[in-house]
Amino acid sequence: MGKLDGRTALVTGSSSGIGAGVAVAFAREGADVVVNFPTPRQKAEAEQVRAQVESEGRRCIAVEADVTDEAATKRLFEEANEFLGRIDILVNNAGISETAPIEKLSAASWDRMIAVHLRGLFLMTRLCLPGMYERDHGKIINTASQLAYIGAPGYAHYVTAKAGIIGFTRSLALEIGTRNINANCVAPGATNTPLLDNVSPELLDQIRASIPKGRFAEVSDIVPAYVFLASDEAAFFQGQCLSPNGGDAFL
Repeated sequence: MGKLDGRTALVTGSSSGIGAGVAVAFAREGADVVVNFPTPRQKAEAEQVRAQVESEGRRCIAVEADVTDEAATKRLFEEANEFLGRIDILVNNAGISETAPIEKLSAASWDRMIAVHLRGLFLMTRLCLPGMYERDHGKIINTASQLAYIGAPGYAHYVTAKAGIIGFTRSLALEIGTRNINANCVAPGATNTPLLDNVSPELLDQIRASIPKGRFAEVSDIVPAYVFLASDEAAFFQGQCLSPNGGDAFL
């Protein structure tokens, strides 16, 4: 405990799933947190996460912002920066998932998938990076997926977006150079979160059968990778991708 004492964190897409777990885990390690949710529909969930963070004795606010909207990300950044005083840790976790074969995939679905994962990642990183450069300290952690390495039928737009996250992170790591800032990814395997709600039972059974551990991950299996990368223990990790996936993919 205490790995993040005195730190501040902004976690996008943190009203449920892995993002919510990360927000609470960061609080348990001593960080103040800004929780983000995209639309009013997630407000109640976000407020529950805020209450969990505060129950750990840390400060927290929940801010609505669609990370694909440039004006909304600017407002999210400004509110987070004002509340926290600075942003030490940025977790770009906002994401969506849906399935469709390429011949039935609409351009609108493709554009939305790329926007949430990559435009949002770019906008938030661009906003937070100057302050990290100025202070010569920061941690940027981006949520990818093990599917970025192995692909998946019916998920071309999702896989493309997640592969782009890894490429962006590696390029950012090179730009950071010798500064005391780290940019890394976590690429989870299939995890019991709302993102699996739209997956058919038959496909879920196939995925589960392919995992050597024989089960889907729980959020608690995933969040330690984020805590590690956010901590000083990961000072020499740069441009890397940790993949807690139960053996589903060997990276």
